[in-house]
Amino acid sequence: MKPAQEIRRRAFQFFRRLPPKGPSFRTRFIARAGACTLLFGSILHGLVIGGHLDYDGSPWRKLPGQIASSLGFAADDIRITGLVHQEPETLLNALGVQPGGSLVGFDAARARALLENLDWVASARVMRKYPNRLDIVVSERQPFAIWQRDGAHYVIDQTGTAMSTLDPRRLASLLLVTGEGAHRAAAELVGQLDQVPKVKRHVTAAARVGERRWTLYLDNGMTVALPEKDPAKALEALAQLDRSQKILSKGVKSIDLRLPNEMIVELPEAVAPEKDIKNFKVSQQQ
Repeated sequence: MKPAQEIRRRAFQFFRRLPPKGPSFRTRFIARAGACTLLFGSILHGLVIGGHLDYDGSPWRKLPGQIASSLGFAADDIRITGLVHQEPETLLNALGVQPGGSLVGFDAARARALLENLDWVASARVMRKYPNRLDIVVSERQPFAIWQRDGAHYVIDQTGTAMSTLDPRRLASLLLVTGEGAHRAAAELVGQLDQVPKVKRHVTAAARVGERRWTLYLDNGMTVALPEKDPAKALEALAQLDRSQKILSKGVKSIDLRLPNEMIVELPEAVAPEKDIKNFKVSQQQ
């Protein structure tokens, strides 16, 4: 066979082995299946975002968790430490995580930021341990006092931060402070009262006056007006007077300590005898 004929024969065999023009059946099937999957995913995403699958009793609500569990990515092991006044459900609801729910796409850094944005959380650590474990460590703000403002009551910590989820009625033993700015100045007042424990044990409430000074309310109905400057010195003078004369146990109505080196004591009003008997009638039978 001539060389030219041999070249044409081999070229014809080469081109005959090439695939036919246009996509193969397999390629068309994969493309169509991918398009259908993308369409279904878009519809499902829209339904989830719109809340159409999240109603009470919905059989779809637990579906993501069930799928994640089958793949080993469900929240099957959640360990929470550090809670004192709050319930685990409160914390998990803030994160949008439920036991057995999906952890696919869970971001530990974002979860920590969400927790530390809560007014009752001082600090938090969130650790995702693959595949299905979640460790959460929380440090709660400690209740310090109850702040009354505009008829509402708030539990505050030592910095004055209000903790909206705590019920003040459950912490009635805390000092009640009232007035504008009282939440910010409460820690300083309590520190001064700690130096005079015999006075502190009688104090049930304190009112901030003009954001400058305090008026104390004692458990026996007495009021004590503290000065704007050096209230700690005034409290110590009151404690000394109580040690020497038991003034806090003598039914005094009020004590004014606002003037330097001076103490004004107001006694309760005396009740006239005739006020007690003016409506009393005596009859005598013979």
